[in-house]
Amino acid sequence: MRFIAALLLGILAGTVAVQAAEPSPDAKLYGTPGEAKAAWRKAEAQAALHSGDDGRWGGAASPLGEGGAIARLKDIANIQGVRENQLVGYGLVIGLNGTGDSLRSAPFTEQSLRAMLDNLGISPPPGSSRVKNVAAVIITANLPPFAGRGSRIDITVSSLGDATSLAGGTLVMTPLAAADGQTYAVAQGNMVVSGFVASGQAETLTQGVPTSGRIPNGALVEKEVTGNFGQDELVVELREPDFTTAVRITDTINAFAKRRYNQPVAKERDSKTIRLRKPKNISATRFLAEIEGLPVVTDEVARVVVDERTGTVVIGEKVRISRVAISHGSLSVRVTETPTIVQPEPFSDGVTAVEPNTTIDATQTSKLGILGGTDLESLVKGLNQIGVKPQGIIAILQGIKTAGALHAELVVQ
Repeated sequence: MRFIAALLLGILAGTVAVQAAEPSPDAKLYGTPGEAKAAWRKAEAQAALHSGDDGRWGGAASPLGEGGAIARLKDIANIQGVRENQLVGYGLVIGLNGTGDSLRSAPFTEQSLRAMLDNLGISPPPGSSRVKNVAAVIITANLPPFAGRGSRIDITVSSLGDATSLAGGTLVMTPLAAADGQTYAVAQGNMVVSGFVASGQAETLTQGVPTSGRIPNGALVEKEVTGNFGQDELVVELREPDFTTAVRITDTINAFAKRRYNQPVAKERDSKTIRLRKPKNISATRFLAEIEGLPVVTDEVARVVVDERTGTVVIGEKVRISRVAISHGSLSVRVTETPTIVQPEPFSDGVTAVEPNTTIDATQTSKLGILGGTDLESLVKGLNQIGVKPQGIIAILQGIKTAGALHAELVVQ
């Protein structure tokens, strides 16, 4: 009996391990957005027939309607806590070909050079350094999530003093610290500068930015950033907060989790965050990998963005305009100067004079059109029929908003 009981426990343990490691059975259904949407509706209908409910396990079914683009969950949301961390450091670039800092204009460069030499066992007298092949720089980098000790990251190096170029320079070992003041990486390496500067006695040519460059894999991670990833509860954050999208994500995840794990795992908290409860016997990495590819019908706020400096107009799909009549006119004034030269009579005491002659022409054009539509295509056709330039479209949209006929948010940059 003991042998049989042990054998049964071993079989159950092996079954649980296989279930925790097997891929999602619905992964093959998500080839294209159209196929994914059709397959998802079919699966929800079958689940409703077998279970007697509506296929949603996050609460009552929401009449959300259609509309919006279909996007994967991983493309519209992030996992809270899984983010980059910014690093910064101060160092020296050596080996420049006479394009470094002038030590009199940048005294901090000389101080840093003396401090570095002191650490190397060399103590030069004050004021004896007049080199031009050293430049003080600021190093910036982004530490990616889950970067372990020994991994390498890219860094950006920018001049701090009056150096003219960092081309050909080498960054001396520099610690990189985060906002908490602790060192997480050490940077060192040869500079890669895309810009250049060439000068002569009468002309100087500068291409690109020669005082800034990058060092690929130039920093070595020395300390890991601790996080709370892997716990039983995870939080999904939308990049664009929206209540409708948050509810749709919750319903989609729960519909999948009911068939995959036999339990709901998502609960919406507000317009930006959704809480996830990780099922047992599965890792957080595998759990997120299975749900991040789920197709979600997104929603957005009706918004019009205009940039008066460049004349750019961006109109969202949800924008609606009530039927209005618009008269857009332009006044053109042309001033022409045709001066007349008046010559005196021969052998007279007169002098040559200039008689002014000015002609002013004013032309005013105006177009009257009726604008309105229920979709973006009708709105664009109406604006094109008026035949105005982007600056005129901006003025028209601002006037429609003032009249209360633009049912959208108007953002002026």
